[in-house]
Amino acid sequence: MKAVILAGGFGSRLSEATSVIPKPMVEIGNKPIIWHIMKIYSHYGINDFVICCGYKQYIIKEYFANYYLHNSDMTVNLADNSVEVHSSHSENWKVTMVDTGLNTMTGARIKRIQPFIGNEPFLLTYGDGVADINIQRTIEDHRQSGAAISMSVFKPEGKFGAVNIDPDTNRIHSFCEKPCGDGNWINIGFFVCEPEVFDYIPEGDDSVAFEKKPLEMLANDGKMHAYKHTGFWKPMDMLRDNKELNTMWNERKAPWKIW
Repeated sequence: MKAVILAGGFGSRLSEATSVIPKPMVEIGNKPIIWHIMKIYSHYGINDFVICCGYKQYIIKEYFANYYLHNSDMTVNLADNSVEVHSSHSENWKVTMVDTGLNTMTGARIKRIQPFIGNEPFLLTYGDGVADINIQRTIEDHRQSGAAISMSVFKPEGKFGAVNIDPDTNRIHSFCEKPCGDGNWINIGFFVCEPEVFDYIPEGDDSVAFEKKPLEMLANDGKMHAYKHTGFWKPMDMLRDNKELNTMWNERKAPWKIW
């Protein structure tokens, strides 16, 4: 089974870094976040990746094109430009990088990589979030559901403490620091998809966001299943998120490091 990673957006909310590199290449512990995501999948035996590239795609392509040498001990003979590799610390990954356009929305990006998937189920996620999610369990849960697509969902903490106040006396009855948000589950990616999903994305329309009409239609047709993830998940939307993720990694308290 292949894992598709959406990695083509501008990452404008992280502009301090993405003015130079694409968002999936912003580093956590000296490795791009896309590497961390791929390591999560690889831990569960998923080593075949399709990356939907767009903004500054050449940086992603150069990173993986030179990955083997950058992660090997080697001797370079400058006289004849020969290279002798002594030992490699590379990954057992096959990485297909596809130019899905600069301004293309997520749905259209997914449609463009259809030829690389064929008529097989596939995994799909975003290139900017990490989790301690059990990929094998999402696949098994999806197969049992019989759905066309399974979406991993998560119930985030609220950002502020919640206060329960008596409307008549203004007396506080209870206080809870950072409760579970508004009680709603949110989409965190880590989808499991049947090839039927491609049928819900129109051909040749770069303005199609996967999270809009395609997912709405799949839900309306009763073909979408939810996998409830109750562990750790964190997106890297802003510089503050990147700093927090780096702190977790440097302090060896990174819950997503399951490998």
